Amino acid sequence: MTHYDVHGVSIPALGFGTWQLRGDGARDGVEHALSLGYRHIDTAQVYKNEAEVGAGLEASDVARGDVFLTTKVWGTNVAPSKLTASVDESLRKLGTDYVDLLLLHWPNDEIELEAQLVALEGVREAGKARLIGVSNYPAGMLRDALELVPDLATDQVEHHVFLEQDRLYDIVRERGMVLTAYSPLAQGAVLEDETIREIADARGVGPAQIALAWILGQDRAVAIPKASSAAHRESNLRAADLALEDDERAALDALTKNRRLVDPDFAPDWSA
Repeated sequence: MTHYDVHGVSIPALGFGTWQLRGDGARDGVEHALSLGYRHIDTAQVYKNEAEVGAGLEASDVARGDVFLTTKVWGTNVAPSKLTASVDESLRKLGTDYVDLLLLHWPNDEIELEAQLVALEGVREAGKARLIGVSNYPAGMLRDALELVPDLATDQVEHHVFLEQDRLYDIVRERGMVLTAYSPLAQGAVLEDETIREIADARGVGPAQIALAWILGQDRAVAIPKASSAAHRESNLRAADLALEDDERAALDALTKNRRLVDPDFAPDWSA
């Protein structure tokens, strides 16, 4: 599996996402993912499963130091007066004294960006996060953040074969970051696309593997698909070793790339 060095820390290019996984599904999913060979686990405060993710880590035979663990600070907790305490609560639930990556989950324009980032840096300086970054920041906002904190590690955004992120790729490659793709399977839409299915059938693999391989074949790209079933976790992991041919990639590149699935009322102006 590809790993990227980001500011001296190794990030596995394929991770296990836990959005919408709750209770035993989250705990058992994390434990199973680690047993398969995943070494990158992604959660967030708002997923309400940090305790279960932590239980899965604890139940696993994999040492904590061998797992790249991400969580995210929800928008209501990004104020400097709240951020550190909220991170401490996340660490308590996760059963660890640090995360490998800590993200601001969504932009919050009600609180000065510099104040948010200074508080985030403080958590890192206290040893509670090895890397820090942002999520759901459009290109212009990411550049603003990098002016304040030049060594952010990633921008985690929706990205799949139906939604391009070229402007963000330009930035992360220029700055030695990675782009982390959530919803990399377009919430299941890749399973029904005729072009993807034709390529998958010809290769004797599943459409999800083709869609993941399209992302993972891009420079500085990380993907964190969620999988609620053991079979899907196994299938997704095999995509890490699947290389697309030039004609296959060209066919996928040609698909329309304007289908955004995650766009809540509080989302930023994506064109900014």
